[in-house]
Amino acid sequence: MQYALDAEGIRSAERLAVERGEATLDGLMARAGGELAAKAARVAPTGQIAIVTGKGNNGGDGWVAARVLRSSGRDVLVHAVTGPDALTGEASRAGAAAIAANVSWQPTGDAIAMAEALAGAAVIIDAVFGIGFHGPAREPYATAIVAIDDADAPVISADVPSGVDSDTGAVKGPAVHADLTVTFSAPKPGLLMYPGAAYTGEIVVADVGLPHRDLDVAGGLEVWDRGDYRAALPLPSPDAHKGQRGSVLLVAGSRLYAGSAVLAAAGAMRMGAGYVFAAVPASVAPVMQAALPHVIAVAMQETAEGTLAASSVDRIMRLAAEVDAVVLGPGLTTHAEAVDVIRRLVELLPGPLVLDADGLNAFAEPGPGAILSRSGPTVITPHPGELARILGVSTGEVQDDRVAAAARIAGCQLACVLKGARTIVSTDGRSVVTLAGNPGMATAGSGDVLAGMIGTLLAQGLGPLEAGALGAYVHGRAGDLASAELTEVCLTAKDLPSYIPAAVKEILG
Repeated sequence: MQYALDAEGIRSAERLAVERGEATLDGLMARAGGELAAKAARVAPTGQIAIVTGKGNNGGDGWVAARVLRSSGRDVLVHAVTGPDALTGEASRAGAAAIAANVSWQPTGDAIAMAEALAGAAVIIDAVFGIGFHGPAREPYATAIVAIDDADAPVISADVPSGVDSDTGAVKGPAVHADLTVTFSAPKPGLLMYPGAAYTGEIVVADVGLPHRDLDVAGGLEVWDRGDYRAALPLPSPDAHKGQRGSVLLVAGSRLYAGSAVLAAAGAMRMGAGYVFAAVPASVAPVMQAALPHVIAVAMQETAEGTLAASSVDRIMRLAAEVDAVVLGPGLTTHAEAVDVIRRLVELLPGPLVLDADGLNAFAEPGPGAILSRSGPTVITPHPGELARILGVSTGEVQDDRVAAAARIAGCQLACVLKGARTIVSTDGRSVVTLAGNPGMATAGSGDVLAGMIGTLLAQGLGPLEAGALGAYVHGRAGDLASAELTEVCLTAKDLPSYIPAAVKEILG
């Protein structure tokens, strides 16, 4: 596991290392600048190296890189948005040392002057803004960022592409599209979250001397590796029978959205459930039986519109008493009686529960109080719009800081799986980012498959965070494997369950 650290997390690690005498700020900057210089020399073995510097420590890293490159005989020109006389602290000392080493520099000019100045560069180091930046960039920095982005040469960004919020990935104005981002000590959340992730190019994490114990910070954004997912994956024992592999009850579907129930059931079965029961409106039961004969379809009372009737609650509760986990919501609609069923079940069900789609929409008006008050393990799987409705905010606010938005509704026994590009899984004090998945999965029914998968993992005994994180990753990898064969254009939700075995096999190695 690796932690992606926000600006405060990095500064805290630096402060601790300095207080213990294990590092100095000047030494850290020297290491960072040296890493930038080495990468620039590798990208462009010959030709001029242009370095665009700002006023903070990110600019200081650029000045160090300039000195190191000049000392090795390279042609270097620093384009300083803030002149060396206006720098402070470590950055000021780095600038002075570079000038003493005969590094050439010039102030940045207007857009035309910047474009002309960067035209002959073999590579450009972007050292304008680093961690702690919150956009949009103001002038003259905005002009410098645009000029870097418009240049033909490859761009190496120091720590984070200028214009990208390193904490959230938000991009509020002009930003650099880097070919390579050399980030120091640990990944930053903004490099992993969109839209910022689209600006990073290749990401290299450079060790600049901070002790690893200060970088493994509980509460930081967790980036799991295959070993972490492997450790969470439940495996059947050699003598296991179907009753020991988890039983799942799906409360899903309607005449209009019969496919939602089928897709959720397919996800649950493919994730390894021993039994899957589907409590569906009576008109949907034949569809389920025909599509998935190994799923036990139980016909429920339905309304004239083909949705679950309010009178179905008692029977559903009796079924729920016999299973290990319940998935509630896919395709139920927001019909008044279906909403009544959802709200009553959330209040009455004592055990593990996945709440998805219309299961969440039922709480848009009253708010999430009933969800938050549950004592049993709970996983909610909203897309940004659904989470926005529950929280009473705009979708834009959710997307501006996905990690913080998911954490707002997370709890000790409640995981929020905020779907979308780079799905976030949050519980109280912990958040995991899912790096798997692709745009081809943005299609109707994909979330239904995920809900069923997570239901199985809860039924097999995983906690909410582990079930959500593992389910999201396997779902994403299944989508990646499917798109590699079918293309992102042609991928459908129905394809996903067929690729779950390959994704699991990949984890097992």
